[in-house]
Amino acid sequence: MALKVKLVRSQAGRSADHRQTVRGLGLNKMGSEKILKDTPAIRGMIAKVAHMISVEEIAGDAPARPRRKPAAAARES
Repeated sequence: MALKVKLVRSQAGRSADHRQTVRGLGLNKMGSEKILKDTPAIRGMIAKVAHMISVEEIAGDAPARPRRKPAAAARES
């Protein structure tokens, strides 16, 4: 199962902790949406900023995030 999260209220005037949580969910501007995996960590972040976002459960899995090369491998190349 996946969650569709949308930023519906402004980050202006919010605490730095709430702004960082919204950023951690991958939301930048008002109206931006992300499809995320349904994990306890994501659910906790959603609960923290529930007054700023809307959440919708969707069928299927969230798209896989692209993997980055580890820093050590990047230096060797």
